Amino acid sequence: MISAAVASPELSFSERGFELLERVDYRRADTEEEREAIYRMRYAAYLREGAIAPNSLKELSDRHDSAPNAWTFGLYIDSKLVSSIRVCIATAEHPLTPATNVFGDVLLPELELGKTIVDPNRFVTDPDATRAFPELPYLTVRLGFVACEYFNADIGAATPRLEHEAFYKRVFRMDRATGPRIFPTLTKAHSLMAIHYPSVRSKILTRYPFFRSTFFERRMLFERTYAPLVPANDPLPVREDVNETLQGLLS
Repeated sequence: MISAAVASPELSFSERGFELLERVDYRRADTEEEREAIYRMRYAAYLREGAIAPNSLKELSDRHDSAPNAWTFGLYIDSKLVSSIRVCIATAEHPLTPATNVFGDVLLPELELGKTIVDPNRFVTDPDATRAFPELPYLTVRLGFVACEYFNADIGAATPRLEHEAFYKRVFRMDRATGPRIFPTLTKAHSLMAIHYPSVRSKILTRYPFFRSTFFERRMLFERTYAPLVPANDPLPVREDVNETLQGLLS
């Protein structure tokens, strides 16, 4: 059982974010036990929202979970798993992520130009924890922002369901780059939203200063001495039909 701290009514949203940041434990899911707990949380969240069909395993995972360009994280409060997100990094050498798989015609030409794309996905939270800590979703998606900093990203991407677009527009100043599409295994449509990270970085930090990170934190979260990024075995084909909307967003 998670005990919610009683926040002072005088505290601003940013101050409450910093308070919760002190209490949250970010853990990269490197063990099978940690991953299975996250897969079960994903399944419960997606099933609750009608985004997937039931399955006998009561888990939700895919091939990206074991990819060398993917990092899965759990957030813990009082040793309880309260949210999770997976962060994938797309480059010309290793282009495969959920977003580039479904929106390849839009994103692959950017990779061919040598750009780096950060693609956070599989974002889920425990509903009871979110009610107790309204800042929890912000601290979860913070990991995508931290990844942009660590990997010197050019493009920050998001693939939310349509009803969640407003959250990404408000937090990350994102706009829709192309219309909704269906992801494999999912039943609801998702759109592609994107930003040119260097252009909006300072504006996001001004509004959400608890998104800041130290070099030490970034290394602890994302450095892998045992599994560096390597060229993908199944590179995606390059498409020539570049999406003009995305070019406008990132110019």
